[in-house]
Amino acid sequence: MHNLDLILTLTGGLAAALLLGYITQRLGLSPIVGYLLAGIAVGPSTPGFVANHAIAEQLAEVGVILLMFGVGLHFHLKELLAVRRVALPGAIGQSLFATALGCAVGVAFGWSVAAGIVFGLAISVASTVVLLRVLADNNDLHTPTGHIAVGWLVVEDLLTVLVLVLLPVVAHGQTAGFGGIGLALVWAMLKIGLLVGFVFFVGGRVIPWLLTQVAATRSRELFTLTVLVLALGIAVGAAQGFGVSMALGAFLAGMVVGQSDFSSRAASEALPMRDAFAVLFFVSVGMLFDPYYLLQAPGLVVATLAIVLLGKPLAALVIVLVLGYPVRVALAVSVALAQIGEFSFILADLGRSLKILPEAANNTLVAAAIVSISLNPLLYRLLDYGEDWAKRSPRLWALLTARSRMRLAPEGAHADDGPGQHSQAIVVGYGPVGRTLVRMLQENEIEPTVVELNLDTVHRLRGDSVRAVYGDATHKETLLEAGALQAVAVILSSSGMHRSEETIRLVRDINPHIRVLARADYLRDIALLRSAGADAVFSGEGEVALTMTEFMLKQLGATAEQIDNAAHRLREELFGAPQSAERLLPLPTPEAPDKPVLEAAEESAEASEAPS
Repeated sequence: MHNLDLILTLTGGLAAALLLGYITQRLGLSPIVGYLLAGIAVGPSTPGFVANHAIAEQLAEVGVILLMFGVGLHFHLKELLAVRRVALPGAIGQSLFATALGCAVGVAFGWSVAAGIVFGLAISVASTVVLLRVLADNNDLHTPTGHIAVGWLVVEDLLTVLVLVLLPVVAHGQTAGFGGIGLALVWAMLKIGLLVGFVFFVGGRVIPWLLTQVAATRSRELFTLTVLVLALGIAVGAAQGFGVSMALGAFLAGMVVGQSDFSSRAASEALPMRDAFAVLFFVSVGMLFDPYYLLQAPGLVVATLAIVLLGKPLAALVIVLVLGYPVRVALAVSVALAQIGEFSFILADLGRSLKILPEAANNTLVAAAIVSISLNPLLYRLLDYGEDWAKRSPRLWALLTARSRMRLAPEGAHADDGPGQHSQAIVVGYGPVGRTLVRMLQENEIEPTVVELNLDTVHRLRGDSVRAVYGDATHKETLLEAGALQAVAVILSSSGMHRSEETIRLVRDINPHIRVLARADYLRDIALLRSAGADAVFSGEGEVALTMTEFMLKQLGATAEQIDNAAHRLREELFGAPQSAERLLPLPTPEAPDKPVLEAAEESAEASEAPS
């Protein structure tokens, strides 16, 4: 019976999440809303199928570990340091303000101060998934706004990790008074320090070595299994051996892997498991929600929504403006953070297990999350109207812009930092064709990024000052790390590349305006790659046929014009669009030999788009 409950819970929960996640996605909302609604649908408070919450909660624990591992994997200290002047004070200030408001609301509704503080902490942190999605959909992820918002959220996540570690210590030490709490905190910090030292000094050497050995087997299954074992193993080891939370252990494991050469491949191949278990986590949270609670305590839900949708954004807006950033950046950051998500529920779940938070807190958080996550993308799209409205009042606009002029220059400096300064192209594969392409791109002032699954090749390229990413180009995370959002072109140069069409579709989803050049072994594959979105496809069979035809015509005494006409006709028959390659990346002309390729390409594109 237990096995049947497990299968029914998995099937029913995931099926409901799939259906409602798809519907909310099609409506332009975050799928997280659908997952929470799926939990309500299979929960005990609604009619029909009821999943086993105990089993769902156990599976959700794995989702929490993998979520924390993913946070650590994508945590880059350099990115945080680049925006530290606004992210650190901003996240800390906003968190304190939201926590104070949440505590006041909790106490006003009869909760203890401790419950109010935990509740306030839970609503102070925004959803990473929602934030990244909103920024990416509005092309703001790699702008000053995106850098600040992501850095801000990283600080919030780190603060939440600290709370997750210290909350059990404080809760268990309450009976011993302030002295007992202080001693418990000192002992906990000592154990955390030992864990961090062990993971970074020992794991920092063992983990990369282990991943190198497994990667050398060329087995995707073994690599995926190794990453999962590391994430779960270090999380469990942290809890059993050091007495700290599994979340912290998973976060540290992710940081170690993220600092190695395997960060991109680990994210692309192992973390899809994280997404599946994370879905179950949201389903398990939704199962605890009682829809009738909205009728019982509407005031608490409205007060919580006011903090999330008004209090938090207002605090962020004031902080960013006081620090001297432009009004547009301040508005965008404040609105992007006006929601709650993953960590809110993780923190609330811990508070409930420690008997600090009442059940009403979970119902309130679920309701606030559904509303705030649903509204967040819509509110972000209204930023232009909000800015225009503020400009209509000269006094208000003067107040908002009083300090922003001081930081316009530094803000622009942030926007220009990094590899986005130069034209970029992604070359997938570094065989003979890839090497030639990289050299030609460099000679024409286009910065190449090579995506390779051979770790030795990646190390050699980096030693030669060529940017290289170790990973599989059929995964979105690898393409994002390679810079697909900023690149002008991606070139699939490998012979017999597996799932080339999938890579092309992913690139098109990330950057619809990017130019895609692909290589096909056989002529029969050209139509498939073109239908996937390739702008130009080159086949070894076709090029050999062209070369042999030109050679034969020369031997038979054909004129240059006859050879050109024959080659033009044959190329059109073989490849479909004879001028596509020249239109995409034209070489410098004799009249302007020093003109960069990118400039010529842009002029050519404009000419091709002009009405004939």
